[in-house]
Amino acid sequence: MKTSAIFGAIVLVVLIVAGFFYLKDISGPQIILTPGSGAVSGRLDVAMSLKDTGSGLKNVTVEAQQGGETFPVFSRQYPPKTTSARETFKLSTAQGLKEGPFKLVVSSTDRAVYHFGAGNRAVENLDYTYMNKPPAVTALSTAHNIARGGVGLVVYTVNREPAKTGVVFADRFYPGHHQFGEVYACLFPFPYDMNEASFIPKILAVDRAGNERLTGIYFHVIPKSFPRDHLELPDSFLDKVAAEFKDKFPEAKTPLEVFLKANRDLRAHDLKILADCGKKTSPAPLWEGVFLRLPNSAPKGTFAQARDYFYHGQLVDHQTHLGIDLAALAHAPVPAANSGKVVYADDLGIYGQCVIIDHGMGLQTLYGHLSRIDVKAGDEVKKGQPIGTTGDTGLAGGDHLHFGVAVSGEQVNPIEWWDPSWIRNNITGKLDSAKKTNPAK
Repeated sequence: MKTSAIFGAIVLVVLIVAGFFYLKDISGPQIILTPGSGAVSGRLDVAMSLKDTGSGLKNVTVEAQQGGETFPVFSRQYPPKTTSARETFKLSTAQGLKEGPFKLVVSSTDRAVYHFGAGNRAVENLDYTYMNKPPAVTALSTAHNIARGGVGLVVYTVNREPAKTGVVFADRFYPGHHQFGEVYACLFPFPYDMNEASFIPKILAVDRAGNERLTGIYFHVIPKSFPRDHLELPDSFLDKVAAEFKDKFPEAKTPLEVFLKANRDLRAHDLKILADCGKKTSPAPLWEGVFLRLPNSAPKGTFAQARDYFYHGQLVDHQTHLGIDLAALAHAPVPAANSGKVVYADDLGIYGQCVIIDHGMGLQTLYGHLSRIDVKAGDEVKKGQPIGTTGDTGLAGGDHLHFGVAVSGEQVNPIEWWDPSWIRNNITGKLDSAKKTNPAK
């Protein structure tokens, strides 16, 4: 009797243990797809995330169902102890799938002993629309006369909301901005240092399904040359620079070394900040009319001016000046060149105390070497409103304003924006024409 009781107890323990392991993992793998719905194309990558921290993943299959037919898309077996996996697949593998609605069925099993060793199975049914036709793009603006270092504007329509649109050439992309209805506009530069053969601007539109359209535009390049300057570096200037930047470059041993570090390394860092500011822009124009110039000022340095720096007669550096230096009275009030929103108001390396104003559509103005800043980031300013005073902060050799213009972070020639005829013929006239011929729906 005692033996039977012991045996019964052992059997009970075995059953409890077996039941524990049998019921330990009774849920299937976690399945997440990106995108989880909406329009997709055969060229779009669909991302799939699988997770099973219990017994581990065993397999996964993906099928497309449409019109009573099933099309295999993806399948994979996993080795033991695989607890997570990330996969990507394209629906182009579903041979026979047609344009229109379809269902994606994802099935995955784990290695649990549940269901007598068959494992737990999870199934996701997701609704999509198969769309393989690229968006239709039509250029509304016809004349694009672009000077080297200057700016062009293309106005165009896209027949459905794009995930990405703008102008591309070489390895560059400049975003377009929605204006109204199906109308988009993109300001884009002809970089001062780009080979003309590489400057072939085209409109890019990628829809949310991943379909891409590239459309050429008619354009004419206006050649332009830029001056070169020979600059001697006096010790008084180097001492001033060393006093301002020595904490940034403690490894530099002499004032000349401090200057060279600032003129090279800090300049590159500043350009990255300018590019980041270019992303903080209003899609609609915030400016109106011609841009103001610092009153009663004389130019001391021009845009894209190649500068050779000499010390005691020896060439020590070479950089390109990407703005216009304007000299007036010391600590002269600096007006906002046009209406917009302040996106930067702080020290900016070689530019010293600096303000950057966004005027919309990626267009921004930069005010460098200020002695005082009277605005802060986030402020909305009106054309002509004082934003600070001129000075000699940063790499300035005397009191003046460094005035710059940038399009999506790319610095361009400010002179165009001081010309009312140029603005009317190349920018505002195109936007006004689009409004008349393509009224918002």
